[in-house]
Amino acid sequence: LVGNSIKFTATGTIFIETALRKDIAANGVIASWTEVIVPLLFLVGNEWEADGSGIEVEHMLTEIIKRILREGVAEIKKPINAQPVLLAAVGEEMHCLALHALAAALAEKRIETFFLGARTPLEAISGMIKRSAPPAVFLWAQLSQNSDSKFLTDLPAIRPAPRLIVGGPGWDPEICSNVVVAQDLTHACAEIERAVGH
Repeated sequence: LVGNSIKFTATGTIFIETALRKDIAANGVIASWTEVIVPLLFLVGNEWEADGSGIEVEHMLTEIIKRILREGVAEIKKPINAQPVLLAAVGEEMHCLALHALAAALAEKRIETFFLGARTPLEAISGMIKRSAPPAVFLWAQLSQNSDSKFLTDLPAIRPAPRLIVGGPGWDPEICSNVVVAQDLTHACAEIERAVGH
């Protein structure tokens, strides 16, 4: 950090990555996401909004965060759930860093996930539900144009029915009356833990 702006150098990038790793190791994904990562992303976003600079910083920071979070997911051993939980960003949604955080937070709890990532069409989500019978399905929408109600109404009916959870500011509360709307990362994890029986 330099004054109120963020400058990335090779050394600065290593410093930020090391600091984030230490914070996650000491405090866990949920606390680090809430208290460190999200405020840092807001700081970078505000700088870009104010003067149009720093978009490269946001992209670099996002990649560092994704890399760190993915490592935590890769290390999961002996998951407590027999069937993985399904995570996807719906429609044309490109912003899915929060999904990476959710996958990593669940991995800390030894809950395995299938991560479909950004821009997941309904057909892909439906296919995975039929194929893998997940105990929970979490659908992310950052932007309202991506939160089509078909993602809630047109999913295949399977038994046992998965707990359907949505997250992100893009969801219209009016179309979410029959599903769980996660308020934050802690809430999303709690609902998924309930679905897998823990």
